[in-house]
Amino acid sequence: MSNKTLSGGTVYNLSIHLVLVTKYRRKVISPTVKQRLHEIFTETCKKWDCTLVEFNGEEDHCHLLIEINPKVQISAFANNMKTISSRFIRKEFSLHVERFYSKPVFWKIGYFVSSTGGANLETVKRYIMGQDRAESDNCSTVPQFTCVHSEAWA
Repeated sequence: MSNKTLSGGTVYNLSIHLVLVTKYRRKVISPTVKQRLHEIFTETCKKWDCTLVEFNGEEDHCHLLIEINPKVQISAFANNMKTISSRFIRKEFSLHVERFYSKPVFWKIGYFVSSTGGANLETVKRYIMGQDRAESDNCSTVPQFTCVHSEAWA
């Protein structure tokens, strides 16, 4: 994943790992439903100016790796992903979903989300602690971390 630019010179590289679980962990996600979820999530991400980087899952949950725009409120985004996908899946696969649920539900309340990135917390801490040193010295002592003094800020 590479840096992206917003107006005003803001440079960002943000990604999240989002996990959605079916209501009561019912095994409702068939291969066909999973393929359709992938399509729905891809399109929904585009509408939020985000990118679905990776998608997979099992019969009762899905994992999504998403490049997310910093303007996006993650809770609103995650809930919108759930609402839209639930409506489409319940409509397009109604006979299948009705075998698992008698009410209009699909996803469990809530979700799991975590930030992802190229550097772990300790690496970022070392980078920040070294900010009072010369730029080249700090970048060389923390090789896994991309220095923010890159060409994007030139």
